[in-house]
Amino acid sequence: MATAVSTGRAWRSVSGLGAVTRACHATALRTQYDALVIGGGHNGLVAAAYLQKGGVNTAVLERRHVLGGAAVSEEIIPGFHFSRASYVLSLLRPHIYRDLELRKHGLKVYMRDPHAFTPMLEEGVGGRPPRSLLLWSDMDQNLREIGKFSERDAQAYPAFNTHLEKLAGAIHPLLDAPPVDILGVTQGPLRRRLAALRTLSPLIKSGFKLGKNIPDFYELITAPILKILNRWFESEPLRATLATDAVIGAMTSPYNPGSGYVLLHHVMGELEKKKGAWGYVEGGMGGVSKSIANSARAHGAAIFTEQEVEQVLIGQDGRAEGVVLKDGSEVHSKVVLSNATPYVTFKKLTPQGSLPPEFIKAISQIDYTSPVTKINVALDRLPNFLAAPNARDGTPGPHHQCSIHLNCESVDVLEAAYREAKQGRPSTRPMLEMCIPSVLDPTLAPPGCHVVSVFTQFTPYWLEGERAWTEADREQFANTVFDWIERYAPGFKSSIVGKEVLAPPDLERIFGLTGGNIFHGAMSLDQLYLARPLPSLSDYRTPIRGLYLCGSGSHPGGGVMGSSGWNAAMTVLTDLRRG
Repeated sequence: MATAVSTGRAWRSVSGLGAVTRACHATALRTQYDALVIGGGHNGLVAAAYLQKGGVNTAVLERRHVLGGAAVSEEIIPGFHFSRASYVLSLLRPHIYRDLELRKHGLKVYMRDPHAFTPMLEEGVGGRPPRSLLLWSDMDQNLREIGKFSERDAQAYPAFNTHLEKLAGAIHPLLDAPPVDILGVTQGPLRRRLAALRTLSPLIKSGFKLGKNIPDFYELITAPILKILNRWFESEPLRATLATDAVIGAMTSPYNPGSGYVLLHHVMGELEKKKGAWGYVEGGMGGVSKSIANSARAHGAAIFTEQEVEQVLIGQDGRAEGVVLKDGSEVHSKVVLSNATPYVTFKKLTPQGSLPPEFIKAISQIDYTSPVTKINVALDRLPNFLAAPNARDGTPGPHHQCSIHLNCESVDVLEAAYREAKQGRPSTRPMLEMCIPSVLDPTLAPPGCHVVSVFTQFTPYWLEGERAWTEADREQFANTVFDWIERYAPGFKSSIVGKEVLAPPDLERIFGLTGGNIFHGAMSLDQLYLARPLPSLSDYRTPIRGLYLCGSGSHPGGGVMGSSGWNAAMTVLTDLRRG
């Protein structure tokens, strides 16, 4: 087994997205723009593209050497290209895909079908392999798979799927609009109140779409997901597989109230006009960011890497008027949009004297708890699962393209992993979501080799409540993960060429994800819709005039790809027109 790649000091590619970096510097950074976007993540790039389309001269300032934020591709092991953080695509709003002509600008997606594979740790019967659950887009195939565990569940699954799709479809109007402007509706002059009434429209549309299903929707977003799943299903593998989507990326348990919303969040996506579909981006997730950046530049936006913002400039009138870079130079603008988390934006980038003390206190209390450690692994051969042995010629099977759920035989296994992390210890039997995008995308690894993303839960930010992660801790946890994978796919450990282990503090340090949280803030009910990121801060505007949020932490639904950037851009364009 190769030595771990040192976290945060990855080998830099001179190809692929390196070309994006070089292109960013083709235009010199000026000292004056109409709009500045802090951070070149996908939402910041979407905001820049729409602002530039709207005639607003816009520049993006990214602190790292490569664009994309968490949606980034990097060659962290020579010859192996990884989606280093975010690793699979969905929830990209169709109008953004269409408006920015992302396919024209280089976005290519490999659709996954089947999409979920859950192998069992058990002895096969009569010489047969252990059982497994393989979920497809085709319902007949799903019924055959689920029927291996329960005929009753197979009969119930189509109705369950239709029920979820109906609930998810009903809230689509809320994804592309700020929440209701409560203050605007209830306070101020009549003209403002009448204008604010328009913000009720998406909520009313969702209400009409839900109709008699409003109680079902309320229960789903407030109840423990296990309560919902128990009502529909009896087989543990199916319940556990579905429950993973209710806890993925969240420090929560299937037994906790509110876990149902996270499940709904993961089924409301759309890709290539297919509802609920997920796919791999050619070249890794940085390919999404590259296509958005190409579109923004085609409209005239300027995009710069290795330009770290030190502070937002606040004028004597209390208005944002630009930024100060780390080298001390100033860049001025009419408006500033921050793609950073609310914590970074207001606690690190904004002068504290410009903000009310009670507001700073509220920002400090936002929950960014993350359970995620991401492990990127380079392999010299394809994993061979006991439950679905490889073909003799080494051709990947359908299951290799899926999200492969390990340690998901039962909900109780997920619960035990969660409880260990809550006690300050990395899970000894962690929940693993394993993806092998190179089985569909040959650009990611040398011939015969593969890249693997292992999205693991549950791991705390602080070990034992107070101790920081060490390299030894990372190595020990990686070995725990690999030992479990080895039980499902013997030979996995000996196939490892190299690896990178990103614990929550590493995700924070490298990608700017406060607490390591992939959603820019926990998706608990007290931090959604009107309360995201704060009850007083849910329309992309901030207490400082001219300063806006455009990252996932400001999206009412907790982060839908590109939607925060689009909403923020629309808000800025509206304000600039009003003067």
